[in-house]
Amino acid sequence: MEDTTEAQPTAQSLGTADILQIMQAIPHRYPMLLIDRMVDIVLNESAVGIKNVSINEPFFSGHFPGHPVMPGVLIIEAMAQTAGALVVMTLGQESYGKVVYFMSIEGAKFRRPVVPGDQIRIHVAKERNRGPVWKFHGVAKVDGVVVAEATYSAMLRDRVDPV
Repeated sequence: MEDTTEAQPTAQSLGTADILQIMQAIPHRYPMLLIDRMVDIVLNESAVGIKNVSINEPFFSGHFPGHPVMPGVLIIEAMAQTAGALVVMTLGQESYGKVVYFMSIEGAKFRRPVVPGDQIRIHVAKERNRGPVWKFHGVAKVDGVVVAEATYSAMLRDRVDPV
């Protein structure tokens, strides 16, 4: 049985973030907001994003009819959103409103399909950062079993609104 005890906040821990706090940290919105909650947040180090996978997800109508499977690229996106929210929370108020852009994705592996009813727990850990560039390793699990993993880097940039 998976331990669902959430970390108690400490000097460098935020503990948890609900959907409203996540939406303050990153600009993603439905249907592209792919994390529902964050737990075990340790600033500048790691966090766990939670995605409750529902049959109501818009991608299931075409991926695949009669055999719904969450696209692997969206699992990687959920990893990036978890890491992006962690970066913004780590950097504080001056980083809110900025956007985290992918720079690279390495070693992506998909171990088993994710289907409606699954809850994905996305474990992200910072490998390093230099200036606005951050590198993370992410592991997505369902019921404690690894379903996907990847190492990726991203850059925090000011948001540029179209003219």
